[in-house]
Amino acid sequence: MLLYASGFLQKPSVPGTHIIMMPEDINGVMAAFTGMDWDRGLTIVLHTPGGATMAVQTLVEYIRSKFVDVEVIVPAYAMSAGTMMALASDRVVLGNQSQLGPIDPQLGGGQHSARAITELFARAREEIMSDTTAAHVWSPILASHGPSLLQYAQDQLDFSERMVGDWLTRYMVSGADDPAAEGQRIASYFNDASNHKSHDKRIGIDEARTVGVTVEKLEDRQELQEAVLTLYHLVTILIEQSPVTKIISSGSGRSWIKSWVGNTP
Repeated sequence: MLLYASGFLQKPSVPGTHIIMMPEDINGVMAAFTGMDWDRGLTIVLHTPGGATMAVQTLVEYIRSKFVDVEVIVPAYAMSAGTMMALASDRVVLGNQSQLGPIDPQLGGGQHSARAITELFARAREEIMSDTTAAHVWSPILASHGPSLLQYAQDQLDFSERMVGDWLTRYMVSGADDPAAEGQRIASYFNDASNHKSHDKRIGIDEARTVGVTVEKLEDRQELQEAVLTLYHLVTILIEQSPVTKIISSGSGRSWIKSWVGNTP
C-alpha cells in the first residue's frame, strides 16, 4: 500500500510546490517502495489537487515498471494530475464523496487553462474572419498572450491527452475490443474543458463509470471503507496539527514527509 496525500485543504496558503505533485516526489515514492514485494499488487490511497504533468508522468512510469496490478483509492479528491494518475491504474475505487476532475493542463502556476487559451485564439479568429473591424478589439488581447503561448498550450493539451490515452490503453481498458480507441475516447473526455467548463469540476462515480472508467464503489466493501476513511482522517489530523504538508508512506512503514514552518521548508 502507498499513501500519497497533501495538505492542500488544510494549508492553502503554503506555497504550491510543497502541496502539489512535483518532480522531487519521485524520491518519496522510491523511498517508500524500498523492500516491497513487486509480485503483489499495489493499492495507492491518493489525495491531491494535482500538480506538474512532468511529475505525474515520472511517477506513473516508475510505479507501473514495478507493479503489474495497480488500484487507486480516492477517499476525497484526486484532481488534475491526480486524476491522470488514477486513470493510469487498473481500476479506481471511489466513495460517494470522492471526486476526480478534468485533466486539461493549467499553465502559469495554475493561473491559466491551456484549453481556455486555445479557445480564446479560436474565438478571436472566428470573429475577425466574420468582421475585420473586430481586429482592433482583439489586437491588445492577443498581443498580451503571444503566438508562442498558443502553441505551448496546444502542445500541453495534446501531450496530456495522448499520455493518459496510452496509459488507459495499456492498463485499464486493455481488454476492450479496441483498447487504443477506447483509451483515447476516455482521455479526450477528461481533457475536454469546453464540456466541463471548470478545471475544478467534480467527476464522481456515476459520471466516471458512464464514460468508461473502471470504478469500484468504496461503500460496497465495508471493511475497506472503514480502513480508508480512518487513514484519511488520521492524515488530516496530522497535517492540521503539525508542520506536515505532504506525506508519501508505504504499508511497510517507510515514509517521506515534507513540512513547512513559516517561510522554511
